[in-house]
Amino acid sequence: MKISIITPSYNQGRYIADAIESVAQQNYPHLEHIILDAQSTDNTLEVLKSYNHLPHLKWISEPDKGQSDAINKGFQMATGDIVAWLNTDDYYLPDTFAKVAHTFTQQPDASIVYSDTLLIDQNKQPLRTKQDHIFDYGVLLYYGCYIQSTTTFFKKSIIDSGHLLDISYKTCMDYEYFVRLAKLGYRFAYVPDVFAAFRWHDTNISVVYPQIRRQETVKIKHQYGYKLTSNQPLQTFLHDCTYFAYLAKRQLLKRTTPRRLHPA
Repeated sequence: MKISIITPSYNQGRYIADAIESVAQQNYPHLEHIILDAQSTDNTLEVLKSYNHLPHLKWISEPDKGQSDAINKGFQMATGDIVAWLNTDDYYLPDTFAKVAHTFTQQPDASIVYSDTLLIDQNKQPLRTKQDHIFDYGVLLYYGCYIQSTTTFFKKSIIDSGHLLDISYKTCMDYEYFVRLAKLGYRFAYVPDVFAAFRWHDTNISVVYPQIRRQETVKIKHQYGYKLTSNQPLQTFLHDCTYFAYLAKRQLLKRTTPRRLHPA
């Protein structure tokens, strides 16, 4: 089972080596790593050239229409059975690919696999483990995007069927994609393990563009769930009630989902 990793890149030269090495060190026999760089102006290209000796690594530096466009290009270039995108500032933990391949083999009806996430600071110091739970469409749609894209893997057949990221979304492309795929009937499988580390720093998209993130979140909830009403106070009340109901369900699912011991 071949795994293809797509990394959209722009001016993250200080972190990208961690992402590259985390793929290279998986000790997994069938993989490829495709990096789509949007003509970075920092030291990214120097870092990429230093890894030209890796046979599984391919990289391109050219203009694109944003992060989602770069990921879509990589998805379409991928030759693996399983695909995922790894941002330049995140990295995989050891043996992740073997665990992912095992999960897809053991659960052949699953199309998307995800796990818990190790949250780290910009210096790779652990902050906490973000624990999740078995998939629930209502929690995803009405609570919010609890699934971390860094720990998510997809069957390539999803891409081959024409399902790509919506490039109109600048911060919530993963949220819209997950909701859309779930709505289409693709099955999500949760693994109570930690596949990857997500790095918190002051240039995270969600930190830099909080207003856009809020607007896109509301748009997705209205597109797939909420019905609009001209009564704004009623609309706000219904939003709040639904959100807190699914927040409570999420907490219940987290308490009742079987756990494995995590290192952090």
